[in-house]
Amino acid sequence: MHDECPAIILSMLLPPHDFRKPASLEECLQLLDVNSAATKLTAGGTDVTFNMRGKLFEPEVLLSIRDLPELQGVTVLEDGTLRIGAGNRLTDLERDPLIAQQLPALLPALRAVASRHVRNMATLGGNLCLDTRCWYTNQTAEWREAKGGCLKTGVEACHAIPGSDVCVALNASDTAPMLIALDAAVTLQSATGSREVALRDFYTSDGIEHTVRRPGEIMTAVTVPPCSDRTVYLKETARKGNDFSYGVIAARAAGHGEQAQDLRLVIGSLGTRPLILDVPAKLIMEQGLTDTGIAAAVDATRDELGILTNLYTPAIYKSKLGRMLVRLALEGLRTQ
Repeated sequence: MHDECPAIILSMLLPPHDFRKPASLEECLQLLDVNSAATKLTAGGTDVTFNMRGKLFEPEVLLSIRDLPELQGVTVLEDGTLRIGAGNRLTDLERDPLIAQQLPALLPALRAVASRHVRNMATLGGNLCLDTRCWYTNQTAEWREAKGGCLKTGVEACHAIPGSDVCVALNASDTAPMLIALDAAVTLQSATGSREVALRDFYTSDGIEHTVRRPGEIMTAVTVPPCSDRTVYLKETARKGNDFSYGVIAARAAGHGEQAQDLRLVIGSLGTRPLILDVPAKLIMEQGLTDTGIAAAVDATRDELGILTNLYTPAIYKSKLGRMLVRLALEGLRTQ
């Protein structure tokens, strides 16, 4: 027993790396520009540190963007758009008066992330850039060594879908579906300039290169236009406050009662990217939030979800869960 202890302790240590904590965004971007390929960004560190201990990646440099002043604060722009610094901790955003007044629809999504202890450290940008998860890859290094590598660990093999040439690791961001429904955009900045990307276009279908963020870029802010529509946010998980979700849905619609204009339905944690359910939304806008319309939208969700893969639960459960979340979200909108 005593001989095993050193091995267990060593397996929990972070791989050797150089830790850097720049004082400004300019300094940070310069450091990142020098060696972006061997550098990993960390803010709250709640996910990055855990994955480094699991040897999912071993960067030469861990670059801390925690507390960079340029990534903090919440402000209202001239057109009413809310600008949220990507480095804000989730707990601080939960309590921010501007969020409460201007964007209360975001609060349930913020509160759904993990536990209070995690939210005290985790940042909004970190949750939006959260690494994808796979039942095979997100195990111990010893597990992966025994089973063999995969696409995400540099081997041309996929254990979730044998023969697949694309990684199908799941997107697990709790805040992304609601922010997509709210038409949010993100600011990506590098040493050579910045660009704005609609959050709905930020994610990809590749579980490895799962966002369009380039190696030398940092997410600095999230901008959300004003919203007075009805909204619903639901998350299903095994243990509230502990586990990643089995499924998340965000819904938004203008109108009252059974009327529904400009409906958005975004479902998360079922694929490599949050999925915008266009067909179910169109059916509701045509038929209204009636029993018939909701039934049609739920039925159409099956085809919209397609074949669900790489799941931590049986596929048939995930398919039923997706349809149940759509039904509950639409019924929730109708009561508002």
